[in-house]
Amino acid sequence: MEIMGLATTIPSVVSGTLTTVDHQKISFQHFKNGSRAVIIIAHGYYSSKQAVILQQLAQALGGEYDIFMFDLRGHGKSSGIFTWTSREGNDLRAVLDFIAPQYSKKGLIAFSVGASISINVLANDKRVNSFVCVSAPSNMWKIDYWIWALDWKGDAGYTFFNPIGRIGTGVRPGPFWLAKEKPINNIGKITIPVMFIHGSRDWVIRPWHSRALYQKAAGPKKIISIKNGPHAEYLMRDYPEQFIAEVKKWFFDTLAKDNP
Repeated sequence: MEIMGLATTIPSVVSGTLTTVDHQKISFQHFKNGSRAVIIIAHGYYSSKQAVILQQLAQALGGEYDIFMFDLRGHGKSSGIFTWTSREGNDLRAVLDFIAPQYSKKGLIAFSVGASISINVLANDKRVNSFVCVSAPSNMWKIDYWIWALDWKGDAGYTFFNPIGRIGTGVRPGPFWLAKEKPINNIGKITIPVMFIHGSRDWVIRPWHSRALYQKAAGPKKIISIKNGPHAEYLMRDYPEQFIAEVKKWFFDTLAKDNP
């Protein structure tokens, strides 16, 4: 199979903002190298497109694809407050309104609550061709938070005290009690290929979430458990070779020219 649009030029970077239907300003970065396929990266809670880990992911994938990164509301340079997946679907839909007409193939990799938001959007939006779902909660009301299993050095220490880990972090939280769609009720509506990735030592969202989502997924699917792996973006930090290899192979296999 021939992969869509291998990069042959030095990427250019375009930054800007998009406006959602509920009038939030969504900040983005668009890395363009002339590919006909794009990978959209959706971060998790307390992160943003400027996080060093995600910039490294963009660089790793940018050899074969254009890359589009954005900040969910209440994060990074986007406006508003974070509503814990209640309204953030509008952010991803604004991204798809902008980016989908520009490419023949669209992949999406989303982390944690970003993955939850993505499942709820993709249940009814068919503009994405392939999806990588990392550490997704199956139900926001059932997030685990096993605080006794927290890796204080690798998680809290990295996020709050490490100069690299602190880049691009922060959130403006809003009310948690707003109504939310449950990804476990929507995953069966998604027919595109979906790969689930979860760390076995994830203390925030335990691996059973991805297993439950995988069981209900209706289309082509795969599930990867990274032994001793932590939560979400930290899987890329701690196991970069394994993580990037799995993601690259998945997108190669599912964004190929002869794949619908």
